[in-house]
Amino acid sequence: MGFELNGQPLAVDRPFTDANGVKYPANWLRLSIEAEKEAIGITWVPDPAPVDTRFYWDHDLPKRLEDEPAVDEDGDPVLDADGVQIINRGLKTEWIAQQKQIAGSLLAPTDWYIIRKADTGIDVPAAVKQYRDEVRLTSGLREDQISQVTTTEELAALVTNSATIYDETTQSMITNPAPHLIPWPELD
Repeated sequence: MGFELNGQPLAVDRPFTDANGVKYPANWLRLSIEAEKEAIGITWVPDPAPVDTRFYWDHDLPKRLEDEPAVDEDGDPVLDADGVQIINRGLKTEWIAQQKQIAGSLLAPTDWYIIRKADTGIDVPAAVKQYRDEVRLTSGLREDQISQVTTTEELAALVTNSATIYDETTQSMITNPAPHLIPWPELD
């Protein structure tokens, strides 16, 4: 935010007048020390914490968690060109779709093994088969975790919490006890 005087914002490099009618030059805020500012009632107001727009429209205004049918201002269903009611996707649906997309991108580099097997009969290496199975399993588990949250706050914590944290006692990385998404497997 910046400097304020009597609840009103003060622009740096602009002259201002205090409540007693004392006029201050444009450079006064830059040249004065903190004690001088405090003496006439100037305070520093920090910027508000940023909003994670993946989950919130604004502070204290979470995005919709569940899917909802679209309705017009009269409460009537909104239909697409084929006469099917439009559904506004909620955060759960969006995050589940993202897990499917991530799984697809993790599987894509090994797809050629599957195509080669279909074309030539050459076996897929066991490590690749196992990795692909783990990706599909992990995707399903992550989707289940997302499906089970009941609030936007829970979803935000689940998605943003790291799977591992540093433990000062053992001076090592440990599994985070807070809710977090299961980590994706890695191909050896």
